[in-house]
Parts: sequence; structure tokens; C-alpha cells
Amino acid sequence: MNHKIGILGAGRIAHKMAYTVSQMEGYEIAAVASRSQENADNFARQYGIGKAYNSYEALVADPEIELVYIATPHSHHYNHAMLCLQNKKPVLCEKSFTTTAWEAEELFATAKENGVFITEAIWTRYMPLSQKITELANSGIIGTPRTLSANLCYPVADKERLIRADLGGGALLDIGTYTLHFAAMVFGTEVERTVSSCTLTDSRVDAQGNITQFFTRDRIAVLYSSIFARSDRKGIVSGDKGYIVVENINNPQVARVYDGFDNLIEEHYAPQQITGFEYQVQACFDALATGAIETPFIPHAETIRMMRIMDDLRKEWGVKFPADK
Repeated sequence: MNHKIGILGAGRIAHKMAYTVSQMEGYEIAAVASRSQENADNFARQYGIGKAYNSYEALVADPEIELVYIATPHSHHYNHAMLCLQNKKPVLCEKSFTTTAWEAEELFATAKENGVFITEAIWTRYMPLSQKITELANSGIIGTPRTLSANLCYPVADKERLIRADLGGGALLDIGTYTLHFAAMVFGTEVERTVSSCTLTDSRVDAQGNITQFFTRDRIAVLYSSIFARSDRKGIVSGDKGYIVVENINNPQVARVYDGFDNLIEEHYAPQQITGFEYQVQACFDALATGAIETPFIPHAETIRMMRIMDDLRKEWGVKFPADK
């Protein structure tokens, strides 16, 4: 018997999840919901999905659905996740989890009150190579890690959702969040202070941003993102005895370890994957099997911490969303 997943929203990221699950043994997309019946029907037809709903309420009322994947814009995550939780449906919500920290806090409080699982679909947190990178950085192979840099830039300013504040637009919540998570996976949570700057679009969302985080024990992370340019997407962790170069922090495929003389001493590759989304799906059902309401890969407290960091950055930059208090 396959585990049955429902997809809420039928946009680009929903297609990636549907394809991923179609290749996973023991799992299936049992239903999809869109505000348009035509969109839902077309989506269902493409992936052989048995049910296509023209309302999200109908999806969460489906008794067969064991997990709802929320694939709508950031601005809608709070309402759609709350709809699921109030109907006792476990949730995998696409990143960024919400547009503000208070929304995340309310969702997690509701999940706890109702005893319902919910987690953020920040896929890099679940990947095996991500866990290996953290292990390497703390293993002593590069000595004591002191500095970290990470960048993620794509020329995607033509996408409407990325330039509209009412949809939670801007580089930070869409791609800059990956740089913050990369730093957190390597250096942890002990940020002492942050210095940042950004450029804004005409619509007053962040287009390009630079963030410097100062961690305890004399560690520093320099992070940048952009919706105007294409970058090498690398992450580099440096210590006093060498450094680690990670190719593509958005979907790490290889981590190369160099010694203090720039000699390559180790290479670690990601296992063969479908798309990389499969790890978060598996993590959700592993947690559900134990009755947990969160997963250790990205605990609720860590999602809230990240949302607070991004709230503070946006406040400093003058980027305002409708949900801001």
C-alpha cells in the first residue's frame, strides 16, 4: 500500500514534487488541488493522479491523504498550512515557511495543540551530503573552521512572484535563505551580530543582498544572493589547516576537501538522486511513523529562528510584507 500525498497548488515547484514522488517506490501523489479545475485536471493528467480538486478545502477533507505538500507562493503558506492543521492533515510546507516569524510561531503552536506534524521543505537540510559537509567541517580535517562564504544567484527577476511584496517576493526568502541555512548547518545557531546591505527593486523588495554573520568562537560567514545575476553557487568553509569547497549549495553534488597547501585530499559525492526532493518526503513519513510533529532535520525552533533572522534583515532593508506587524 502506497503512502498517499496531496499537493496543494499546481505551479512549477509542484511539478518537481509530483515527478519526484512518481519515481519513489511506496509513495504516490493521490490528489492535487488548484483554484482552477482546468489546471488541476491538466496537472493530474500529466502525472497520472487519480483526484483533481478545484478547492484546497476539498483536498484537506480527503480522508486518504496522509501528507499535504504546500506549493503555493510564500504569502499563502500561513493560510494554507493553517487550513491543513485545522483539518488534522500533516504538512510539508515549501520554503520559505512563511513570510514572517509570527506566522510560523502560530502554525507550530496550532500543530502542537492539535498533535499534527508540520515541517519546512528546505530540501538542503534533508540531503545526505549536507549532513556529510557538517560532519567534515567539525571533524578537524580542515583544522578549526573560522570563515565561511556562500552565494546563490539566479537571473529570475522576470518572475512576478519574486518582485511582488504582496507575494513575499525578493531574493532573501526565495534564494538567500539557502545561504543562511548553509551557514547554520556548518556553524550552528550562535550568531552574535549581523551586518547587511541590499539593493531594492522598483517594487521595494530586495534584489541583491549581502549578509555577514559573526558567530561565537571567532567565526564569520559572508553570504550573498541576487535575482539579477548568475553565480557559481559555491560554499567554502575555511579552517587553519585547509578548506572545503561545496559545489552548488542549492543542491550539493560534491564536497572537495583541500589541505593547507591547496592539495585535494578528499572528495565526497551526493548519492544518486531523483531530484533531491525525495529526502524530505522520506523524512516526513519517518516522523509520522513515530507520532512526531516535527523532524530533527529542521526542528520547529530552527525554522522560527530563521524566520526571525529574515524578519530583522527585511526591517533593516525597508522591505515590508502585508503580514508584518
